Amino acid sequence: MYWTLELASKLEDAPWPATKEELIDYAMRSGAPLEVIENLQELEDDGEIYESIEDIWPDYPSKEDFLFNEDEY
Repeated sequence: MYWTLELASKLEDAPWPATKEELIDYAMRSGAPLEVIENLQELEDDGEIYESIEDIWPDYPSKEDFLFNEDEY
């Protein structure tokens, strides 16, 4: 399983919190790339509820990780 920023961004609008099956269903309905669906299928299926993308990919960058000053614009 590998995540990239582009792949993970396909789940930003997912209905959080969600189970593995709900996320797979969302990815399929929203037309996410096959890699996203394959990554989700590789998650352990223990009935866990995922609160956000950070639960799936702990290294997912937040807005604070980008050096962008909104006050300048």
